[in-house]
Amino acid sequence: MQAVVQEINDQTAAFDGTEVPVTVEYEDDGSFEIEVGVPPTAELVKDEAGFETGSGEPHEEFVADLSVDQVKQIAEQKHPDLLSYDLKAAAKEVVGTCTSLGVTIEGNDPREFKERIDDGEYDDVFAEEAAA
Repeated sequence: MQAVVQEINDQTAAFDGTEVPVTVEYEDDGSFEIEVGVPPTAELVKDEAGFETGSGEPHEEFVADLSVDQVKQIAEQKHPDLLSYDLKAAAKEVVGTCTSLGVTIEGNDPREFKERIDDGEYDDVFAEEAAA
């Protein structure tokens, strides 16, 4: 049992403080398989930015601000579950969620920030490391 708990803790370490869906399949021979889900993007944004409810008027009132590094971290967490083919596209999906919640990025309206991503301004930030 301790091995199961340790494996769950290892696999969910990146989601510290966030509820994460976990499924454990335990076999009669003592083997087990753990499947860790990823919380919705909105929950990751709320947890990272430290608020509970998005803006009632997300294009007018902003409730929080994220750094580009926080956007990258959320994109890395969500990338396996998104349809995005790379980290840059995953980051743009996170920015879209920020737009809906009323969260600025680096003090900018998320729609403007997305344009800056499209223009290549953050290509170095969202470049994925080549496999060794």
